[in-house]
Amino acid sequence: MPQVKTPASKPFVDRRSQYAIDPTPGVERRQFANSYEELYPEARELALAIDGYKLHHRRRFITYEEMLNVIHDLGYAKIS
Repeated sequence: MPQVKTPASKPFVDRRSQYAIDPTPGVERRQFANSYEELYPEARELALAIDGYKLHHRRRFITYEEMLNVIHDLGYAKIS
């Protein structure tokens, strides 16, 4: 069996640490916006509740069902 020559490989450099985010508890990138200053009070309450849910459950993004659960937890219900 002939020997296969491979080019000399460079040593592996792990660059992920260069971009590491401070793992301070409570810091999370938001799914929808970076600021809630311009939202109506009800929308701000929902946004903060969703952020709290994501932090508690260690989720970066949530599903529609999870969002519906957050809305129900805030006391909202569909009126038929």
